[in-house]
Amino acid sequence: MQVKASRDCGGNNQRSELSRLMRYLLLLVVLMLVGCGRARHESAAAQHYDVRGILRGFAPDRSTIDIEHETIPDFMPSMTMPFTARDAKEIAGLRPGDAIAFRLEVTAKDFSISSVKKIDPGQVQLPKLIESPPATSASGRLKEGDMLPQFSLTREAGEQLTADTLRGHPTLITFIFTRCPMPNFCPRMSHTFAELQNAIRSGSGALAHTRLLSITIDPEFDTPTILKQYAQQEGADPKVWSFATGNPTEIDELTKAFAVYRQTEGGTISHGLTTGLITPDGKIAKLWRGNGWIPQEVLAAIAATED
Repeated sequence: MQVKASRDCGGNNQRSELSRLMRYLLLLVVLMLVGCGRARHESAAAQHYDVRGILRGFAPDRSTIDIEHETIPDFMPSMTMPFTARDAKEIAGLRPGDAIAFRLEVTAKDFSISSVKKIDPGQVQLPKLIESPPATSASGRLKEGDMLPQFSLTREAGEQLTADTLRGHPTLITFIFTRCPMPNFCPRMSHTFAELQNAIRSGSGALAHTRLLSITIDPEFDTPTILKQYAQQEGADPKVWSFATGNPTEIDELTKAFAVYRQTEGGTISHGLTTGLITPDGKIAKLWRGNGWIPQEVLAAIAATED
């Protein structure tokens, strides 16, 4: 009986060791699968493109470089815009006017360039020069306290939209174009407007009466039909958030007034970012330059219009 008990104990120990080994192997397999899945997800989240262009300038601190790049097939049209280099050494010896090739990486939140090198200017194929029409009615750069200049645009549903149409409601105006895929630019503005739309729909007082207006800087492409599709894609409520286009002259007058600097340099789109809050009586209450502002700032500015 003692011998039998000893054998049973040995068998139990072996089974226990085998069970622990199996659990360890199972855990190892799970960790490997999770790691592979994460790697695949991160790889899928980042898009890479080989691009060529002409260096047009540097930020004062050389943190970014302005590049007029070729059309990137199936991604974005030719544009002039700032890029951040992953390795500052790669752009240290470059000068405005240099032709360059680089690798563009775009994630859901950011974009950057790497593998920057000088190339022969003949390798860069940019669109033919299309000069922007001169502005005629907007006088100078708008400041806070100025009246919104008169304009006539067309909404995504086809109705006419003028400065007088906005009277009676606080209105937040920004500038976008539907072909802009860079996450820090137009998509960021539209995502922030979507957040503000939610706040407006659940708000009270001046906030509940606030309206949102996104004006395209690419009127040749962004027809009312295109804007309507884009609005649906962004979940825009037409009672709150409108999109507008117009003839290029009208758009240029507005963008220059708001210092958005829409330019068709070499046929490419070059622009900055400006968002403005208009009071119900048509005055510029607040201007935000760039993309650094947050919805809470806008909500506070809207509340201030009630004072």
